[in-house]
Amino acid sequence: MTQLFAVVFTDKPDHGAVRAAYLQAHVDWLEQHKELVPVGGSLRHEPGQVPKGGLWIARAESKAQLEALIQSDPFFVAGLRQGYEILFWSKANAERMVLI
Repeated sequence: MTQLFAVVFTDKPDHGAVRAAYLQAHVDWLEQHKELVPVGGSLRHEPGQVPKGGLWIARAESKAQLEALIQSDPFFVAGLRQGYEILFWSKANAERMVLI
């Protein structure tokens, strides 16, 4: 059964250059996996700052499926990620299917 997840990533400090170098590869990779990760993006304290991490809203069979997916993300492979947390997500208004 497909479940909803929120995945919160924390980037390694002072790795903005790694993020910049692999951003297009990461975006292309997300597009290839849009069925599992329909919504994703970076997190920062203020607009214009270097991101501190990222957030995915994911639809997967299990945490293990997401773990395997994360391991193939160009950002992860390049060593950008300090860590991540995979959380089960209960969407309010579950019948309303919208993408931001």
